[in-house]
Amino acid sequence: MADKRSGTLGVLAMAGTAVLWSIAGLFIKVIDWHPLTIAGFRSLIAGSVILLCLKRPRFHGSFPQIAAGVANAVTMLLFVAANKATTSANAIILQYVGPIFTAFIGALLLKERVRREHVVAFLFVAGGMAAMFMDKLGGGGMIGNILAVLSGLTFSFYFVFMRMQKDGSPLESILLSHAITAAVGIGATLFLPAPHVTWGAVGAIAALGIVQVGLSAVLFAYAIKRVSAVSANLIAVIEPVFNPVWVFLALGEAPSARALAGGAVIIVAVTAASMISARRAASPAPVR
Repeated sequence: MADKRSGTLGVLAMAGTAVLWSIAGLFIKVIDWHPLTIAGFRSLIAGSVILLCLKRPRFHGSFPQIAAGVANAVTMLLFVAANKATTSANAIILQYVGPIFTAFIGALLLKERVRREHVVAFLFVAGGMAAMFMDKLGGGGMIGNILAVLSGLTFSFYFVFMRMQKDGSPLESILLSHAITAAVGIGATLFLPAPHVTWGAVGAIAALGIVQVGLSAVLFAYAIKRVSAVSANLIAVIEPVFNPVWVFLALGEAPSARALAGGAVIIVAVTAASMISARRAASPAPVR
């Protein structure tokens, strides 16, 4: 019963993480800065929040701890670059081929089996994503599309390396990733035109750093200790589903019927797969 409750809490924490990740686009629209400047200052604030939560971070320099930090930092920077070089829809949908990568990498490095519910969910998620972004796909630059796929690959490694720390404290890896991103982003800002600072931009970047990244990091570190890497990455694909919801609530831009249908398919598929996986994890192993 305790294992089942822990697995359910892990699923809910990962879903909360994805919802918080999804508000990024709405707040970024308010900030008229270069993407690297946004990424740098967002990570600076987020890193401060995580440091307050950790109080005394423990960096033991293990391979998973360092590798997870580097993988997340590279993912954030690649995704920023991809959004500059291809369409936003292409960048999102190509990054979220991640669960497929995670399934193979997790099986190889973590010995976590890919279950039937995961494979079925992959198919439904692919269909839902295609429905949501069908009108916006295409175009963009080949380099940008390649960068988006690479960001999906590094995102997958991030989940796997974080899962390797399920018996430790993975939050330090997230702190490291934001230290790297802040250094790169703010360092690049020194060679860019000075950002136009307004109260709206300051408020938005604070919200991104504290809530969208800082709080989500705490939830993610909790979740990844309780659900498999492939399950966590699969749940994360609900992030783009919520993007149009926030835009509708804030700006009144209603999503299309096709987008609503695609989003519903993704949520149902991810929820069903998560429930089946949580129940499977809680079931006692058969006696041989």
